[in-house]
Amino acid sequence: MNAATPARDADRTDDARARARGPAVGFTPRPFHAPRWLRGPHAQTVGGKLLRRDPGVPLERERLTLPDGDFVDMDLGPEPRGVGPRAPLAVVLHGLEGSAQRLYMRNTYAELLRRGVRPVGLNFRSCSGEPNRAARMYHSGETTDLAAVVAHLRDAFPGRPIAGIGFSLGGNVLLKHLGERGGDAALAAAAAVSVPYDLSAGANALEKGVMSHVYNAYFLRMLRGKMRAKQALLSELVDVPVTLRARTLRQFDEAATAPLHGFADAEDYYARSSSGPFLARIRVPTLLLHSFDDPFLPPDRVPVHAADANPWIVPAFADTGGHVGFVEGTPRRPRFWAEEEAARFVGRMLGTSG
Repeated sequence: MNAATPARDADRTDDARARARGPAVGFTPRPFHAPRWLRGPHAQTVGGKLLRRDPGVPLERERLTLPDGDFVDMDLGPEPRGVGPRAPLAVVLHGLEGSAQRLYMRNTYAELLRRGVRPVGLNFRSCSGEPNRAARMYHSGETTDLAAVVAHLRDAFPGRPIAGIGFSLGGNVLLKHLGERGGDAALAAAAAVSVPYDLSAGANALEKGVMSHVYNAYFLRMLRGKMRAKQALLSELVDVPVTLRARTLRQFDEAATAPLHGFADAEDYYARSSSGPFLARIRVPTLLLHSFDDPFLPPDRVPVHAADANPWIVPAFADTGGHVGFVEGTPRRPRFWAEEEAARFVGRMLGTSG
């Protein structure tokens, strides 16, 4: 048994725990069970990426100018059928080096529409296919851009309740945002999938094992591309050659993320941006979907006790599922538990579906 066994054993009854907590906000998560043909954290993680298909939701892009003169692009889905022009909204936030066009995002849009909720995909700065204007980009603890988007949507769609759904880094941003605002949060409900609640522990996890090289290479290839595209703008603020030589996400964050965004170093960035410490302050119904075998976070850092202690939080913790994997069904007809449950929770909390 590994060092995380006591935490996992203590929560082997996670399904019962979810059933006990769920009625407090009127929701019981459906347990996740990995199929026989796709077992293991890496199989679920990689399989989820390869098996998702585009559901064909039409999207309309809208650009929002931010207070500092930079911009973010939003991809708005259509109004859901049969609900009319007063349907509630859900802002959906992608993960590290993702975009609002990723298939897990598009699947979420389709699930939301089926439940009478209009989706709004937020592209973080530099993630919409066009470099952002400012030297800074986005990071795991940046919540002011989300706040600006929510404020814009409240003005553009007055009277409509707004929820949030976040994946990985986007889930960290969402939960930190909710914790920062507490009872003053403008969002009516939230769901977060595969969140790196402890960013330092997550960075350490991504430096261990054979697959860590695959994951680091995947993210760093895209991050380096953005650094090269903005090299002239960034060269006075960061050591670009050192950044381009980074071989792990921690090295990249030390060389670029921290100095660009006002942190002393990578560890300071991780400590101040991790969403785990903010969970106790959340005061809106919030669903946490996470797997104990997520390769991006050690199992003993899953916030079991924080979820138990806050009655506004509904935990949906599974033993398996990988990182943004959670594949069910068959190879020909896979289903994706996280997208389904996140949208079902939001629909229930917003009163559009049972």
